[in-house]
Amino acid sequence: MLDVKKDEAVSGKTLGSSADISFFARIFLLAAGFAAALFALWQLSHLMLLAFGSVLVAVVLRSFADLIQSHTPLKPKGALALAIVIVAALIAAFIFLLGAQISAQVSQLFERFPELIDRVENAIGISRLEERLEEYARRMIDGTSLVSRITNYSSLVAGTAANLLLLLAAGVYLAANPDLYRRGILLLAAPGVRRELADTLAALFDALRLWLLGQLLAMLFVGILTALGLWALGVPSALALGLIAGLLEFVPVIGSVLGVVPAAIVALGEGPATVAWVIGLYIVIQQVEGMVITPLVQEQTVRLPPAVTIFAIIAFGLLFGPLGVLFATPLTVVVFVLVKKLWIRDTLHEDTDLPGET
Repeated sequence: MLDVKKDEAVSGKTLGSSADISFFARIFLLAAGFAAALFALWQLSHLMLLAFGSVLVAVVLRSFADLIQSHTPLKPKGALALAIVIVAALIAAFIFLLGAQISAQVSQLFERFPELIDRVENAIGISRLEERLEEYARRMIDGTSLVSRITNYSSLVAGTAANLLLLLAAGVYLAANPDLYRRGILLLAAPGVRRELADTLAALFDALRLWLLGQLLAMLFVGILTALGLWALGVPSALALGLIAGLLEFVPVIGSVLGVVPAAIVALGEGPATVAWVIGLYIVIQQVEGMVITPLVQEQTVRLPPAVTIFAIIAFGLLFGPLGVLFATPLTVVVFVLVKKLWIRDTLHEDTDLPGET
């Protein structure tokens, strides 16, 4: 009897040891898989940021399509097709009406670029500034372009065009059937948390939609006022500089600072007084935008403190480079909404408003 009990005890220890080994093996494999996934995401960070950019494109198209669908008898796909046609028609009309003039002004800017750089070099005492700017721009585009990473093709135009083509194509596919991708994401979650995940995805969509609407309004406002103001001051290439200022407004705070640089450089050719007037114009425009557009937008969208925005731009820029700077604010909006919904509201059970809630 003693021998049988001893054998059972030994057998129990062996089974227990095997179970422990199996448990630790699973933990190790899970940890290794998680680490490998993080490493893969880090290596594909530029692709992930481009994918996020396509989500922003899809949000814009889907929001416009929903607006059309609510006022017409069209079905979702028909409304999306009409939205794409309207956007394409607006872009074509803009190019037809102002494209030639803007193209001529941009060409004029490029032709005057060496002369303007020489003036800046003489003013601030930096040599070989043009070569440094060209090298930095080339490395910036090459680092964010899939074409340059796959084929080592370093053309700035080809790299930028490839990124834009990927964003637009993927954005259209996402907007065409968002429920397909939404169901795929929900299937990855445990059944008990799918409802919570669905609500979170809806909150993120509303936040990004409202933020993009406000940002597009700010870009249009700044671009038009800048072009009109520079034209009134007699600064050359006013339309092109206004377009640049409007596009740079997509990156809050930093974009408005960068927007004044090309205009100030061009104004150097007109004299120091013109440079001062240009800088004053940009300051007035930013103040008006901050007092008119920003309060209207912040009534519904995420209220990001300026200091948070600045540090987010710096952090994402250090982590992911130029694309990180470009998408820093919408990424911060995503993080902000996740914290408010999942932590403050659902975990701490504190009252807090989400974007779009009345």
